[in-house]
Amino acid sequence: MQEKYIYCIGLMSGTSLDGVDLAYIKMHNSLYKDFEILKAETISYSKEWKTKLQEAINYKDKDLKELNIEYAELLGEILNNFIKTHTITNLDFVASHGHTILHQPENGITLQIGDGQIIANRTQQKVVCDFRTQDVQYGGQGAPLVPIGDRLLFADYEYCVNLGGFANISYEKNNQRIAFDICPVNIVLNHYTRIIGLEYDNEGKIASEGTINVELLERLNQLSFYKKTPPKSLGLEWVQKNIFPLIDEYETDIPTILRTFTEHVAVQIGNSVKKNTTILITGGGAFNTFLMKRIEFYAKTKIKQADKELINYKEALIFALLGVLKVQNKVNCLQSVTGAKKDHSSGEIFYPKK
Repeated sequence: MQEKYIYCIGLMSGTSLDGVDLAYIKMHNSLYKDFEILKAETISYSKEWKTKLQEAINYKDKDLKELNIEYAELLGEILNNFIKTHTITNLDFVASHGHTILHQPENGITLQIGDGQIIANRTQQKVVCDFRTQDVQYGGQGAPLVPIGDRLLFADYEYCVNLGGFANISYEKNNQRIAFDICPVNIVLNHYTRIIGLEYDNEGKIASEGTINVELLERLNQLSFYKKTPPKSLGLEWVQKNIFPLIDEYETDIPTILRTFTEHVAVQIGNSVKKNTTILITGGGAFNTFLMKRIEFYAKTKIKQADKELINYKEALIFALLGVLKVQNKVNCLQSVTGAKKDHSSGEIFYPKK
């Protein structure tokens, strides 16, 4: 890998279950800001796979092991199709995040399925994966992992916010990168739109026509997680335990739920940034124009919409960068972000076997 540029595919599956994001990246081997997203695509999950991934949190060990293999086979197939469709011949490696099934760092547990050896064998490509486990073993949250990319690729912005299943943020403070999960976003909004037969609330239109349940909003904003200092991270388990029961206790009208939760998200993001600053917002939630307006209201700043490809594929891009850093044995996990005992180079590398 003495070439000036590295060519790799970043592979990401988020908690909102939109599908698998793939981004074929050209990146300078030392000046990482010199990058280009050459090809990118999202492969939606079948109904069957969506159900499996939603229910996997309740699986027993044996079933999880089987799912780990089955999911790796799926990723291998998706990668092979992507490589063939886009006639990709120059490829140094694949960096795969996998799909998070369990995330309980306080119990020393984090599980991203998608066995790296199987993906390597299926694609006959070098694979870098399992980026979170080592961090948890070092006493860290194992999340968020994107901030190293924010520091190296997007230093022109004071804040980088991603609106996916969860909202997370990263920024520099006293020469340290600070980052944490702010609150749930699409994992909650999409849960309630599915009740009325929609995958998501397009541009936040339904929410914009709802009314705020003031009492529910107050209870949401009072949740103890928001009083914790970083590092801190969220998972589906926390949402199932703390958010859904609370909403269901107070409200059944879907537009009211969407309106109230959108306001909650905007309040929490507004609380997490200094006013009148530059903010890069990416992730599917950036297309929710109503949510963006409410964030601008609380952040007291005009947010310029990022390039569509960057909004959709920033996480896949950054997992490609994490792979580059791991292959180069450079730091890709920051102690200041995850709370681990030290900065480190996280991930496992797998080589294809015939």
